[in-house]
Amino acid sequence: MHLGSRIGLGTAPLGSYEGGPLWWGPQDRSVAVATVRAALDMGIDWVDTAPFYGWGRAEEIVREAVRGRRDDVTLLTKCGTIRRDDGSSGEDGSPAAIRADLDASLVRLGADHVDVLQLHDPDPDVPVEDSVGAIAGLVTAGKVRRIGLSNHPVELLRRGHAVAPIEVVQHQWSILHHPPATDAVRRWCAEVGAAFLAWAPLASGYLVDGFDPEATAPGDLRRRLPWATGDGAEQLAAVRAEAASAGTSLRHHALAWAAATAYPIVGARSPEEARALAI
Repeated sequence: MHLGSRIGLGTAPLGSYEGGPLWWGPQDRSVAVATVRAALDMGIDWVDTAPFYGWGRAEEIVREAVRGRRDDVTLLTKCGTIRRDDGSSGEDGSPAAIRADLDASLVRLGADHVDVLQLHDPDPDVPVEDSVGAIAGLVTAGKVRRIGLSNHPVELLRRGHAVAPIEVVQHQWSILHHPPATDAVRRWCAEVGAAFLAWAPLASGYLVDGFDPEATAPGDLRRRLPWATGDGAEQLAAVRAEAASAGTSLRHHALAWAAATAYPIVGARSPEEARALAI
């Protein structure tokens, strides 16, 4: 599958709120909407979101931002990661959960269909064949255009693909994080013609010059990432040296690497960050 722009906008940080499932620090809603619009103005024509990003908050932001421009935007969302009664999250890839998840997403997105629906993570209790079959049924119903799997290994990709074409796959992938198992996924995508999407291609900010995790809000998830200390910090220093030797910014060096090997999903939290998405 070919997506339009090489880089897409990721919305996980835009759904951040205190007490939410992913805490990136406070995010003003009007600024979040302006961020999505700024990315679209820069020529970014696909947006990746999920119910898990603020339990629907990011999808609602996308709805407001693309109002009047829906036909110009490829919308990708996810399903299968649910909020339990105690507020924690878990995986439910059952057909009933997938259908309910999508219907709720369509309401939040203000859309009658999504261009890609991705199972967010493997559910060890539900065969991937059942999950993919459910999404294929939503394709037949006209609510979904294409099927995707997120964070699934090659074995599960093959099993799902035997049921219906898997056209979009995403994994964590960056110049700092490209393990052999994920490279096998990337090569499988090339074999079958699926788009391979890279989440966290800038390591959630660590691959941007001047980023300081200590300057983030208390409890920010980025403080716990492996590049803050130890071997991860040494690996980051080596990549920073590579960028300096090439005479380019750390951000440009990392994003160019990701764009050469995948479709990067790049998060932004302000219009200024969105306008910097061009490489």
